Amino acid sequence: MAGKFDPVPGTGDIWEPEASEWVFLENAARDVFQTYSYAELRTPVMERTELFVRGIGEDTDVVQKEMYSFEDRGGRSLTLRPEGTAGVIRAIANAGLNPGEEKRIFYNGPMFRGEKPASGRRRQFHQVGVEAVGSANPFVDAESILMLLHYLDRVGVTNRRLLLNTRGLPEERKSVEDVLSGYFSPYTDQLCADCQRRLQTNVWRILDCKNEGCQPIIKQAPVISDYLSQESRQFFSDVCDALSRVGVEYEIAPRLVRGLDYYQHTVFEVIHDGLGAQDAIAGGGRYRLNVPGLKKPLEGVGFAAGTERLIMARQHEGQYQPARMGPDVYLANLMEGAIPEGLALAEKLRNAGWRVYAETENKSLKAQMRKADKLGAMVAVIRGEEEVNRGVVTCRDLTSSEQTECTEATLHQWLEQHVAGAVGTAAC
Repeated sequence: MAGKFDPVPGTGDIWEPEASEWVFLENAARDVFQTYSYAELRTPVMERTELFVRGIGEDTDVVQKEMYSFEDRGGRSLTLRPEGTAGVIRAIANAGLNPGEEKRIFYNGPMFRGEKPASGRRRQFHQVGVEAVGSANPFVDAESILMLLHYLDRVGVTNRRLLLNTRGLPEERKSVEDVLSGYFSPYTDQLCADCQRRLQTNVWRILDCKNEGCQPIIKQAPVISDYLSQESRQFFSDVCDALSRVGVEYEIAPRLVRGLDYYQHTVFEVIHDGLGAQDAIAGGGRYRLNVPGLKKPLEGVGFAAGTERLIMARQHEGQYQPARMGPDVYLANLMEGAIPEGLALAEKLRNAGWRVYAETENKSLKAQMRKADKLGAMVAVIRGEEEVNRGVVTCRDLTSSEQTECTEATLHQWLEQHVAGAVGTAAC
């Protein structure tokens, strides 16, 4: 039975050692994205609701059914961000973007959608993502995809498939919508309730439906690119050709549209067979996004990768190896008056790079060794009255029970020999 203060459904606490996996994914993103000259941007987790309604599209499922919106004390309608792009574009628009100028941004953090919780899909979920804003060059699209694949390689997610498609230009949408409406209309009674609504409000969204009953109909739908201009087809061809020249394998997914209305031209997803029905681990594309107060929409290309799904993919590929969380050293003190000196020694060890738990209670050696074992410490450094008087410490390997005496000068060398995965290099 759920407790009174359990996390809200669709959210969860992230404890060590799993938290170390999150830090690894975030740091890997920072390392990779910066090599492509992208700078980090941190935006608020809540924005004015209008930003998402205008930017994402009023008839999308995100806006219609999934946003967490509320009215604040000033009477403003605010929304917890359901995705990262709109906030980044708002920030860039506020900062100003000169003609011909390009901004390259990356971000990471929590997003919020009121979906039904499922494996790899939470109401508070997390993403790392990038946006290149201000360029209409197809090769920026290709480089964005290369950056995503580079990141996935870095985090060990190699059993993946890259899907590509094009949505063409906004001015071509009406002709495509007419074709799609003409195709889906005879199947109205066979479509799910959501797709029946989409047929009247936003027929593109039918292509993004995951309902199994709709899939046979969707798979036979007209191919979008057949109804696009030569300009749009050439743009997509340039993206594909650039990827092929680098040796990237991809599949054309002719009915891939992604779930947001701001997309144009290139759209892409990376899927992983180990995730089940919800198999997308990352996706993105080129967009043209309207920001309230801005006369012209801003154009860019970007992607986002779901942290929870990346962890699942790493688990499936045997890459998930949370760091050992126990301290390297348990510093035991057998004299209450020696505890301050023990803290000083602990600081020297920490400054050398060792993870140290310094005991601050006056307990028996037996009790302290039980505690060291419970904490998962690798070694114990023991200081009693005799050790303090002689200027030494007793060093005990808690795996082999090997024990010896060290001076402060020789302690670091002993630790390097007995602590697996040592990170310290400087002498104490």
